[in-house]
Amino acid sequence: MATDELMTRALAALSEADGPLSVEVIHRLADTSEVTEPMTITEVADLLDISAHTLRYYERAGLVQVDRDASGHRSYDPEAVRRLVFLTRMRLSGMAMRDLQHYVDLVDAGEQTVPERLDMLLEHRDTIRRQIRELTLSLAATEYKIATYGGHTGETR
Repeated sequence: MATDELMTRALAALSEADGPLSVEVIHRLADTSEVTEPMTITEVADLLDISAHTLRYYERAGLVQVDRDASGHRSYDPEAVRRLVFLTRMRLSGMAMRDLQHYVDLVDAGEQTVPERLDMLLEHRDTIRRQIRELTLSLAATEYKIATYGGHTGETR
């Protein structure tokens, strides 16, 4: 499932939700259950709509452990793919690499780090919400200018 499909599912779930998203809905949005067999770097790059170079960078940075097949090629198991889905969403939302590295270190350190991970994610959520408000204002300003030039607002291309 490519990023566009993930985005479409996420937006559909958001529009169907009556209030905050439930844990079940959120889990389905990040569902990688169809990933049951190891994937190649090309397959994972296509799935996540990122480059193989980025995947290799995440591996070098210690964000994901990747096995090798008998030929020495990278082989991404379902757990690695799930982690990469999360990592790519966090990067897309602006989380810094050093924060991602710290988060992954905490995950790898075990359950006792859950409170610190929760604090990190709560802070990041606040940052995302602020960005959304700022982007909403920017969109309104852009729509205003489009209207002043005789264009139609609300259009997407």
